[in-house]
Amino acid sequence: MENVTLLTSVLHFSLYFGLSLLFLVLFKFIYKFITPHDEWKLIKEEKNVAAALGFGGAIVGFAIALSGAASNSVSLVDFAIWGVVAFVAQTLAFALVRFGFMSSISKRIEANEISAGIMLAATNIAFGFLNAACMSY
Repeated sequence: MENVTLLTSVLHFSLYFGLSLLFLVLFKFIYKFITPHDEWKLIKEEKNVAAALGFGGAIVGFAIALSGAASNSVSLVDFAIWGVVAFVAQTLAFALVRFGFMSSISKRIEANEISAGIMLAATNIAFGFLNAACMSY
């Protein structure tokens, strides 16, 4: 009986973890289209630290939000729905920075202004924590 419980737990872990990885990959590709600057080009070709900080913060923030969704969901479908909610909330973080705090965020990231990258990363991570905390019910 204990083996069945262990196998069920490993199966659930695998499904949640696999879906989390899928969400992270999708987030990476979709987030790229939301931002006016091309993070991958800036990071890979130009070795732009500000872009790496901002994009890294977005990924960490989204992962934090996903962890809240996984911890509080009652099923895989519930987790998937909250994963979509987390994605929307994380994209709002970029919108808040771009349209609220720093309208020139993309130009500043492209210019490799580290302070802009740090602010974008910090906002994304803060949104991730708040997002995860608000998913408890």
